[in-house]
Amino acid sequence: MPTKWQTYPIEFREGLITNMSPLQQGINSPGSARELKNFEPSVEGGYRRILGYDKYDSAIIPPYGEPVVNGASQTGTTLIISSIHTTPVAGDTLTIAGVSGTYTIASGGVSYVAATNTATLTLTGSMASSPANAAAVTFASTTNNYLTLGVGVFIDRVIVAKNSDIFTTAGSGYTKINKPTYGTVLVNGGSQSGGTLAVDGLTSAPQAGDVFTVAGIDKVYTITTDASVSSGGSTIAISPNLASSPADNAAVTFISVARESATKTRFCRYKYATDEMIAIVDGTNAPALWNNVTFTVLDNAPSEVVGATFVTDFKKHLFFAKADKLTFTAPYTDNDFTAAGGAGSITVGGSVTGLMVFREQLIIFTETAIYQLSGNTIADFQLKPVTTDVGCVDTDTIQEVGGDVMFLGPEGLRLLSGTDRIGDFGLAVVSKKIQNQMTELITNNQSFASIVIRGKSQYRIFGYSTNITRENSQGILGTQFSSQGGDNMAWAETKGIRAYVADSRFYSNVETIVFSNNDGYLYQLENSNSFDGANIATTFATPFVPINDPRTRKTFYKAFLYTDPQGSVSFEMSLKLDFDEKNTIQPTQIDFNNATGTVAFFGSASYGSTAVYSGKLLKLFETQLIGSGFTGSFQFQTDSTDPPFSLDAITIEYGTNTRR
Repeated sequence: MPTKWQTYPIEFREGLITNMSPLQQGINSPGSARELKNFEPSVEGGYRRILGYDKYDSAIIPPYGEPVVNGASQTGTTLIISSIHTTPVAGDTLTIAGVSGTYTIASGGVSYVAATNTATLTLTGSMASSPANAAAVTFASTTNNYLTLGVGVFIDRVIVAKNSDIFTTAGSGYTKINKPTYGTVLVNGGSQSGGTLAVDGLTSAPQAGDVFTVAGIDKVYTITTDASVSSGGSTIAISPNLASSPADNAAVTFISVARESATKTRFCRYKYATDEMIAIVDGTNAPALWNNVTFTVLDNAPSEVVGATFVTDFKKHLFFAKADKLTFTAPYTDNDFTAAGGAGSITVGGSVTGLMVFREQLIIFTETAIYQLSGNTIADFQLKPVTTDVGCVDTDTIQEVGGDVMFLGPEGLRLLSGTDRIGDFGLAVVSKKIQNQMTELITNNQSFASIVIRGKSQYRIFGYSTNITRENSQGILGTQFSSQGGDNMAWAETKGIRAYVADSRFYSNVETIVFSNNDGYLYQLENSNSFDGANIATTFATPFVPINDPRTRKTFYKAFLYTDPQGSVSFEMSLKLDFDEKNTIQPTQIDFNNATGTVAFFGSASYGSTAVYSGKLLKLFETQLIGSGFTGSFQFQTDSTDPPFSLDAITIEYGTNTRR
C-alpha cells in the first residue's frame, strides 16, 4: 500500500529530444518532449502552440502574367491572346476586359507559339461580344499546379515570382512589374510596314521577347531580336508584321519583358541613394532591379552575372554568385561592372550554395567548404577559408539567428558563430538532439525554405516535396535561448506548413513572414489561429518519467496543469504508463476546456448574453488521475482553430508502493 502522497513538479523546457533512450530522457530531462509537433519552445517559458497562416492576398498569383487580347473584332469560341510567356492548359478559366462572362478553355483548346508569346484558345462557349485589341485577359483559376519561384518582402508589400513574370502585392491584387522602361518611345516615321519598326526616344536597348503595342495599330507585337540602339533610335524586328502603317510619333507602349525559364528566384534589399531597392536573380535571366516604381533589367551585365543564382549587398557593392564565381559591382552602384569603376570578380573553390553578410564579412557557402571575404573594395578584398570540410548542402537554409548563422550541413543544422578569437568561427552541429527528425526531413524532401521569427529568436526550416500533401508537410523549428551559440537551442517539429519559398522581414516595427508553394496562393505566417481555415493539430508528450525510482510502482492520484491561454481553448491529456508497451492497460484520456459560461472574448460574445468581458480564463487545471506504473508520460493533443496557449508546468501527486 502507498505510504503517503508526494508531489513531483515538472517544468516544461528543453524542447524535443530524440537522441536519448526513454529512461535516460525521463531521468535527466523530465521537462523535455519525446513528441512536440506544432508546439514551440517559447522564450516566455513552456511550450506554446504555434500560430497559423492565412492568405496574404485572396486572389491567386497570376499564372500567366498579364496577357492581353491580340487583335480586335474576334468572335465566337476562338480567342487569340498575347504577352503570355507560359502555355495555358485546358480547364483554366478567364475573364476578358469589356466582355461579360467567365470563359473556360476547352479540352485540346490551346495552341501556343513561344517565339511570339501568343496563344490561340478554344473556349467552351462563345464570347458575349468582341473584345478590344490589348484588352486585359485575367485568369481566375488554373488546373496546373505551377510552383511559386520566389517571394520577397519589400517595404510595405511582397514581390512574387511565378513562371515568367514578377508581381507585387500589398494584399489586394497583383500588379505585374516586369515591364521594361526604355524611355518615351515613339514611331520614327509614318508609312512603315512589314516585320520591322523604326522607333526613337530609346534610353536603352529593347530585348528579344519584349512585348509592346503601337497607338492606333491593331495587334500586339513581340521583338524577335535584341535591338541595337544609336542616338536613341533603332529599327526593331517584330512579329507579327504590322497590321497597318502607324502614324509618325505614335506612342509605343511596352507591356512585358520576357523572363522565360526562370528557376528559384531570390532577392536582395539594399539602399545606396534615396530609394530602397531590391535586386532580383533567377538562375537564367539577366538580373533586374526594382525601386517600387521602375523595373530595370541589367541587360549589359557580363555573362558571369547573367543567370546568377544568388545576390547580396556587401560593403556597398552588389555581389552576384553564378557557379563558382562571385562578380561585384563598383562601390555604391548596382549596374557598373567596369574594372575602372572598381568592379571585379572572385573565383571560389566550388559552386556557391549561399551568401550571408556576417560580422563585417561576406560568408560564401559551397557544398563542401565555407569562405570569408573581408575588406572594403577591390583594393583590399581578401578571400580566406573558414573550413574546407563542411559546407551548406542545400540552398535557402541560411539565416542569421541571434547573432549566429544557421544553415543545413550534411549532418544536420549547423551554427556558424563567432568566437573570442578575432576572425575565428565555431561550426557546431546544433541539431543532434533531433537527429532522427533531421534525417527524415532531409530524406523525404526535395528542397527547403527557411525563415527567422525575430520576436521569438526562432529559426524554421520547411521541407517541400511533390509527394507530400499539405497536411503532412514537414518542418523543424528551433528557439535560441542564449544570446549566442547552439548549446541552448530547443527544438520542435511543424506539420502542415507547405513552403517551397519563404521570406521574412522586420520593417517599421512590423515583422512580415510569407511563403508560397504550388497551390496558387501567397500566405502570411504568424497571422492566424488556423492553417488557412483548417485545424492546427498538435501533440506534446513528456518523457516517461520514473520520478524517484524506476523499479518501484507509483500510484498516480492528481495532476495540476499550469497553462497560459490567449483565449478559449480545449485539449486532451492522456497518462501513458510504462513506456506505453503492448498489453499495458492505459487510463482513459481527460478533456480540458478553459472557457466558462461567464467568460467572453472581444468580437465573439452575443448581444444580450450573460458573458462578462472582464471574466478570467482558467489557467490552472486540477484533475484526478487513475493508474499505477513504474514510469508515466503525459501526452497533450489538440485539433482545432483555438487561439494559441502555453503549457508551462505540471505537478503530480502520487504515492510510492512498496518494492516487490
